[in-house]
This record gives sequence, C-alpha cells and structure tokens, in this order.
Amino acid sequence: MKVLVIGGGAREHALCRSLSLDPDVTALHCAPGNAGIAEVAELHPVDQLDGDAVARLATELGAELVVVGPEAPLVAGVADAVRAVGIPAFGPSREAAQLEGSKAFAKDVMAGAGVPTARSYVCTTPEEIDEALDAFGAPYVVKDDGLAAGKGVVVTEDVEQARAHALACDRVVIEEYLDGPEVSLFAITDGVTVLPLRPAQDFKRALDGDEGPNTGGMGAYSPLPWADPKLVDEVMDTVLQPTVDELRRRGTPFSGLLYAGLAITGRGVRVIEFNARFGDPETQVVLARLRTPLAGVLLNSANGTLDDQAPLSWSDEAAVTVVVASHNYPDTPRTGDPIEGLDEIAEQDAPHAYVLHAGTKRDGDAILSAGGRVLSVTATGTDLAEARERAYAAVGRIRLDGSQHRTDIARKAAEA
Repeated sequence: MKVLVIGGGAREHALCRSLSLDPDVTALHCAPGNAGIAEVAELHPVDQLDGDAVARLATELGAELVVVGPEAPLVAGVADAVRAVGIPAFGPSREAAQLEGSKAFAKDVMAGAGVPTARSYVCTTPEEIDEALDAFGAPYVVKDDGLAAGKGVVVTEDVEQARAHALACDRVVIEEYLDGPEVSLFAITDGVTVLPLRPAQDFKRALDGDEGPNTGGMGAYSPLPWADPKLVDEVMDTVLQPTVDELRRRGTPFSGLLYAGLAITGRGVRVIEFNARFGDPETQVVLARLRTPLAGVLLNSANGTLDDQAPLSWSDEAAVTVVVASHNYPDTPRTGDPIEGLDEIAEQDAPHAYVLHAGTKRDGDAILSAGGRVLSVTATGTDLAEARERAYAAVGRIRLDGSQHRTDIARKAAEA
C-alpha cells in the first residue's frame, strides 16, 4: 500500500513512524512533513489547506490511502477533495469535522445524542458574555468557538481576564467548570463501527504543577494506572457510539479519528470537547503502545469496513512523551536555532527512547527549530517510572538554546 500523510508536526511524525514499521506499507509520503519525518517518508511541498492540490499530489503518487493529520485541513474539506478523486481518505468530511471546528455545533450534537457534558451558553454579544459569566461564576471557562490550535480556551478565576478573552472571539462558548482529572480517549470509526484506542493523559499548561498559560500540549502518558478499568467501555456506551450514531442520523456521518477530551468528575464522566483528528501529544504515547499494524486499521476506517477489523493488540509497556518547546512558547516563539544531541539519543537511547519532530527544518547538515513545540521525546518502559526515566534522560541530551520543557510529566501517576 502506498500511503500519503498530510501534515508536518509530531503527530504526523508519530503516524509516519508507525506506518513505516508496517510491512504492508510499500511507499510512504508526507506533505509537507519536517526534518524528522524525512527520515522515514518522502516529503512533498504542498499547501495542506488546498484540497485540490492535495488530491492532485495523491493522484500523481498513486496513493492508495491518504491520512489527513491536522484539524485545519479537515475543516477545510481536504478529505472530501481526496475522496472525490476516488482515493480512500482517513479523516472526516468538512461537515463532520465541524465537531471540532465549532464548539457550538459540538454542543448541539451532544444534546441530540444525550452525551454528558458541561452546561454552556453560546455568546456573540458583550451582554450575553456578561450574563453567562455571572451565571456560572468562577472558575470561568471560556472557549473560542472556532479552531485555535489548542490555545483558544481560558480557565481563570479572574472575571476580567475571562471577559477579555470572550470579547476577543467572534463567537464564544462559556460553560461550567468541570472538576476532576482529564483523560483523552481516541476512537477510530467508519461512521458506524467504533474502535476505541487506549486512554492517555496530556498536560496543557506550560509550566510544572499545571501553572502558566494553556499550550497545545507539553507532554502525555499512557496507560492511566489510576483510571477505572471500565472507563473505556463506559465512554464507548455513553459518548463515542452515541455521537457517531447522532452524526449519521443527521446525514453527516463521521469517519476517521474521533477524539473525546473527558473530565472524570464527582458526578461521572463529562465531555470537555471533541476533536476530529489524532491529538498531539497523546498520539505519540498511544501509538508507541499499539502493536497492530496501523495502515490496515486506517484503511478499514476509510473504506467503511471496520467491522472486519480484528481486535487491536497492545503492548503492556507504558509510554511517556515530553515536549521540548522553543523560547517564549506559547507566545510568539523564537525559531531558527540549531538543535543538537539528536544523534546521541539515536545511538544511546534507542529503541526505548526516540525523538519525534514537531517544528523542525533542515538547513544543510543542521536541523533548526521552526515552531513553538519543537520535539516530542518519547520513551517506553515496563512501567511509567521507567518510561519517564528514559524520556527525561533523552531530553537531557538535547541542546536547543532557550528551550523549555516540563519536568513533571507523568510524575504523579508514576509515584501512585
């Protein structure tokens, strides 16, 4: 099978790494990719938001499966454009991707499906914003209705900060605060059958102890030793399958990756948000534990044949990812700095630890930073403590001027 992956972050590097290890994949391409992905796939320049350009590239390459990684191309209808030229695409249609593209649409779908979530108001005027903030009180949860690369949510005790964020959005969802630990659960679906993956937990705040601003994610781990063993079954029954059924009922079937961000509250599981694609950095740890070859699973989703898929096989090992970010992230990050130490990790830490590139580019023999989140250092071990130790040992070899990372990824879970 010839596979084309669209995107250029650490999520796409994780996907490409898994696909490159799949014996059924005879040729692997990525557009636009990054310096790390270039080691396992052939790169092609393309505007990933241009569905026609992506479809042309897929046709020229003779691709038999296109995997659309990021949310923006999905919301732009790139998967539709690929399917229109007769090539299977892993990823929802433009209409179904509104589950991530619009928080208000997602809330409406959840209401129709009876999915448990936070009470909320959709606001478009200053008056509506003030009424909603007053109705819920602190802590305030304010979400930009549209795509914001994981950084459109503000959770604060400060009503003025909450109001300022709300006023900066065209349309905003203000909702009640959900207490309890957060969990990410991915499911692969063809619009009818739903195949859950293993849960993970990510760390959104920039600094240790969940301090600092929200980011796209600073690390993740899997499995969750503290979670109820029945959690996946419960989320399948109350969240994932009802949502897929509701979207099909509405005439907008969802195929691809359905990502449920969950809060485990004192009143039970509640959905914080849906995403329409693999999450970053949770993908890095979930795929590190998946033993089933990936390409066939994604193709079954694209072809509507997930019913034929054998049960997934998983490693008993734990996985931890630590994100190395550039200076000043999540504000305007500094780019163009050389990255050193990658060869040392490949020589001394493989195969238990490896580096997935996020924001990187090659300049001659040098690899330079090219984004806010630069690298995802991923490691596996017999338990979280060993995986953590290996991940941080590898992080310690990386030299990137001004870089930052959290030192507490998976610490509490490993010590529990």
